[in-house]
Amino acid sequence: MPPLEANIHEAKTHLSRLLRRVQAGEEVIISRAGTPIAKLVPITPRPDRKPGRLKGRIQIAADFDAPLPDEVLRSFEHD
Repeated sequence: MPPLEANIHEAKTHLSRLLRRVQAGEEVIISRAGTPIAKLVPITPRPDRKPGRLKGRIQIAADFDAPLPDEVLRSFEHD
């Protein structure tokens, strides 16, 4: 099914109705003088991130927070 198209006046007048359609999974193209300028699309839900799901799969080096060697520190300096 092709996306619904609305001009700017229709979009301003019927924004709530258009957003309900987007929420239901439809796409809406908003046009100015017949030229598409914007597309309203539903947001794809992100999967839930569960704390601890990578436990035991990531290791941090023992020297992670040790001071950096001088040559590395110098590489960050800008003269």
